[in-house]
Amino acid sequence: MAEGALMVIFGPPAVGKMTVGRAVCERSDFKLFLNHHTIEPLADVFGMGTPPFRALTGEFRRRVIEEAAAADVALILTMVWNLGGVEDARWVGELVAPYAAAHLPISFVELAADFDTRLERNRGEDRLLAKPSKRNLAWSDAHLHERENWLMNTDRAVSLPADEVLVAHRHLRIDNRHLAPEAAAEQIATWHAANH
Repeated sequence: MAEGALMVIFGPPAVGKMTVGRAVCERSDFKLFLNHHTIEPLADVFGMGTPPFRALTGEFRRRVIEEAAAADVALILTMVWNLGGVEDARWVGELVAPYAAAHLPISFVELAADFDTRLERNRGEDRLLAKPSKRNLAWSDAHLHERENWLMNTDRAVSLPADEVLVAHRHLRIDNRHLAPEAAAEQIATWHAANH
C-alpha cells in the first residue's frame, strides 16, 4: 500500500492521531513517526516549549523526513498544525519537501472530533503510556484548552493559510468522534489505495 510515500496525520491534541496511525501501520508498510518521538526526549532535557526545545524539535523532524525520503521509506508523520498560521503553513510545506523533491507521493489525513471527546481521550491509557509529558493531567487538560484558540481543522467556508499546502496534495478529512481507530484506518487504507 505504501512504498516510498509520506502520510501526514494532523488534527487537534488527543484526536487520535497516534492510535489511528498505529492502526494504519498494522495494515501496511508505513512506519510511524509520532510528533512525540521528538517532544518527549527534548522536554526531558530542555523543558517543554523552551527555545532549545523548539529549535531541536523542528530540526530533528526535518532530518528524519529528509533521511526517510532518501531511503524511500513509507512514513506516517503525526502533528498538531495551526492551520491559521502563515509561518506554520510554510514550515509544513518545507517539512514535506524532501518527499516532493524525490517525486514520492504525499498525502494529508485530517482527524476531527469535538472538544469533550478529545478531553476524554486525553486520559487514555495508551496515550499516557506513550507520552510521559501528558501524565500530568492538570497540565495536559489545560494544554488542550489553550490550543483551542488555534484553527486545527479545516472549514470549507473559511480560507486558511494551510489551504495552499493541502490543495497541492491528496487530503482526506475524517470525523473520528464515533469511529474506532481500526475503522478510521480502513477508510484511510481504502482512500490511499484508490489514489495511488
